[in-house]
Amino acid sequence: MAQRKKFLLRIRPELWEELNRWAAAEFRSVNGQIEFILQRAVDERRRKKRSSSKSPSDPR
Repeated sequence: MAQRKKFLLRIRPELWEELNRWAAAEFRSVNGQIEFILQRAVDERRRKKRSSSKSPSDPR
């Protein structure tokens, strides 16, 4: 298994509490929830890049 990177994240206490509630509702840790959200964002960005590169040719 690949080694996981560690980094310090500073966020407002209000945001932490919201992430904590969201993570608990989905049975994840806050760290797991943040990783899940980031992965979804990266996947969405890749999908958008792929779909824009496959745009239809100019009919001119």
